[in-house]
This record gives sequence, C-alpha cells and structure tokens, in this order.
Amino acid sequence: MDYRTDAPQILRDFLTYHEAIQGHSKKTVDEYYLDLRNFFRYIKIEKNKVPRTADIDSVDIGDVDLDLVRSVTLSDVYSYMNYLSRDRAQHPNSTQTDYGLKATSRARKIAAIRSFYKYLTNKAKLLSENPMQDLDSPRMKKSLPRYLDLDGSIQLLESVDGEFQERDQCILTLFLNCGLRISELIGLNLTDIRGDQLRVLGKGNKERILYLNDACIQSIQGYLAVRDNQRAIDKNALFLSRRRTRISKAAVEKLVKKHLTKAGLDSTQYSPHKLRHTAATLMLQNGVDVRTLQEVLGHENLNTTQIYTHVDNENLRAAARANPLSKVKPRGKKKESGDADPED
Repeated sequence: MDYRTDAPQILRDFLTYHEAIQGHSKKTVDEYYLDLRNFFRYIKIEKNKVPRTADIDSVDIGDVDLDLVRSVTLSDVYSYMNYLSRDRAQHPNSTQTDYGLKATSRARKIAAIRSFYKYLTNKAKLLSENPMQDLDSPRMKKSLPRYLDLDGSIQLLESVDGEFQERDQCILTLFLNCGLRISELIGLNLTDIRGDQLRVLGKGNKERILYLNDACIQSIQGYLAVRDNQRAIDKNALFLSRRRTRISKAAVEKLVKKHLTKAGLDSTQYSPHKLRHTAATLMLQNGVDVRTLQEVLGHENLNTTQIYTHVDNENLRAAARANPLSKVKPRGKKKESGDADPED
C-alpha cells in the first residue's frame, strides 16, 4: 500500500501535506489514508455510486473527487459512525471476528475526517465552509492507567538476567525512569546520549531533552560496555537485536513480558506502555508537578497528563480525612430484651 500511487489526487494532496509539511510519520499518514479510504468506500455505497450489495473492502475510491467530497454531510458521517459501532468487522481479514469498533477506534477515524475537511477549507481553499466544523467525537470511557507500584518496579529491575542482561536492564530502566514511548526507545541513537541528557524524538517528530538520573546513566554505561560496535549492522542504533540490527517493537514487547514473568508479575496486565504509566505515576507521587511531567512525557495537551493525578492523589486522601465525620464510628446495635437473635 502506497497512498502516493493508490490514493485519488484530492486525498494524495492532503496526505502529502501532512507528511512533507506537518512532519507526521509515515505510519501516521498511512493510518490517515486507511481511515479515509474506508470512509469514502462507505460514502460511495451510501450515495449509490456503487451497488449497495458491494463488499465495502473492495470498493475502488480512485474516482473520489471534490464533488463527492463536497456532498458529504454531518448526517453521512454519523451514519458511518453507526455502521462502525454496529456492523464493522473488528478484524476484516479473519473468519472469526467480533463486530463493532470501540469508541477509541471510531474517534481516530473522526479525527482523520475532521483533519481532511479542515485542510480542504483552510489550506487548499477548495471549500468555502467546513461542513465538519461541528463534528462531534464519540464519548469515550475514561479509565485510569494501570501501573506498577514502587515495590513491583524494583522487583522487575532486580530480576533481570540472561544473555542480554545489560541491554534489557537499560531498556527497563529508561522505561521506568524516563517514561519513554516504545517508539521513542527503539528510535534512540548513540548520538542522542549527551552526558546526562537524552535527546528523544517523539510524536510528530517533536524533539525533547530528558535529563538522566544516576540509575539511567549507570545502566547506559553498563550496556555500552558490552555493546560491540564492530559487529553492529546499524552502528548508530542504541539498542541492538540478537542479529545486531536496531531492536524492533516486537522484540521489546517480548523482553518486557519475559522479565515481568520472571519477576513474578502478571505479564498479561503490563506492557511497555504500562511502564510509561508507572514512571509518570511514581514521579507525581514523589513531588513532580503536572506541568513538568507534561514536558517529560512529551504530551501536547495537559489534559492527557492530568489523568495521572487521579491515580494515587494524596490530596484526595487528605480531603477524605479532613471531613469532620471521618472520626464517627458506627455504633453497635443495642439489643432490646425482647429482641430475638436472628439465628436463634
């Protein structure tokens, strides 16, 4: 799949803008393309451009043009959302699949549609008014992030051994101390380490500098002492695989689960992203203010960071203790002489 050859011109221009001008990653742009491709396949069926019996995953969108794009209304989009929530296969290529996409998946597709029409209105000037200006996103359930407590984190770090002990120890230490995303960790290069500073390339190619504490510095030094530069195929990659190439996302996920299991922790409940949650929670619990944490984690929106303030908030505990009724204990029931014991 390559949008540069597969997408109709109107979509291609939008996706090129996001990749070349906005600096979005290839993965992000490809996801935008897949979301918009599915949306316009649905629109073609709804507007009778193809037979209603057509398989949506086979509809060609090569003829999608400005006239079709302009004809889409908010009602069309909400109808599409209804299709996604009820009838869309969660795994279209599987014969055994559930149906109905979760709110998070539908919200991502809404974001792609909204961004596309905003581009057509504000940048390409192909639309005089944005028909998606008032497009609402699905209401999503807010759940608190799962994280390891301090004892569990120490237990994980102290359990690491094996052939790649220094590398794995360094990876887990950076996850738990710096709150890195897995994509940020596997993208680290040797040149990103500058004394006690670590250059991190985050979402949207946004660069940030993190300061390394003693544990991080020592674990990096321990790993670099055994990392063989002469045998490395990707000589600039910080973390190498067994094959001496840059370590992959799948390999990191596998090693995290392996060490969680060895530490006696539930590897089905935790992941590299949960270790990022752990780092954020531990920092907040130990005095880091939420705006500083926003910078550390590379969150664009403060609201994203503030979810961690609800995980283990000592102020909320203090508020509960401050209620004057907190000292009132339940009284034992007085037993009247005529009362019979229920079990008598």
